[in-house]
Amino acid sequence: MTSSSANHGTGVAVHVTGLHKRFEKGGQVLHVLRGVDLTLDPGEMVSVVGQSGSGKSTFLHVLGTLDRPTEGTVAFDGADVFQRKGAELDALRNRRIGFIFQFHHLLPDQDALHNVMIPALIGGMPTAEARERASALLTKVGLAARLGHRPGELSGGEQQRVAIARAMVRSPDLLLADEPTGNLDPGTAAEVFELLVGLNREHGATMMVVTHSHELAARFPRTLKLVQGRFEEAA
Repeated sequence: MTSSSANHGTGVAVHVTGLHKRFEKGGQVLHVLRGVDLTLDPGEMVSVVGQSGSGKSTFLHVLGTLDRPTEGTVAFDGADVFQRKGAELDALRNRRIGFIFQFHHLLPDQDALHNVMIPALIGGMPTAEARERASALLTKVGLAARLGHRPGELSGGEQQRVAIARAMVRSPDLLLADEPTGNLDPGTAAEVFELLVGLNREHGATMMVVTHSHELAARFPRTLKLVQGRFEEAA
């Protein structure tokens, strides 16, 4: 039996087929992704490496439905996500996908607790439940004493921990992280990375992390390299 989309956090089977992404700039066509084919098993954890400008972030944005492909399909559990449009696609993104970016994108006028609660509230979760879940996640990431602190009162590593908790608050089926430790010193980066991987193992989401750090990438069971618009399995 396949699980319904209501059962979150168990991971999702992802099938990317013939994916192309082109941009037009100043009359020039920039062909970033060139026929990407990729399968991710439910709960699989994959890192992505590649040169700057190779299209790693572009791929993550398409996979996360923040951008549409020029050609090709992205399917979750066999269903083409881009058959959905507008509010339906927004709802799928909110319910099933968690994002962590290099720049945390935390709301500066909201404290840590409310920053984490926001995706749950947008998705219609009752306020009390959202507060309880956000508080529990912030405690797990070591910020139990910082719930009432705004981003400006937190270190870079603490802000990224808030961003991780926010990404996990709806128990997403797919967790996408774009250079999540890129702005942190090596020691803090390693701590945040271990935290992210540990939390994800606990929640069971399918996970893809883009990183420039080959050391961090090597800790994943599977590493992909984006070369000339296509993936290669890294040795």
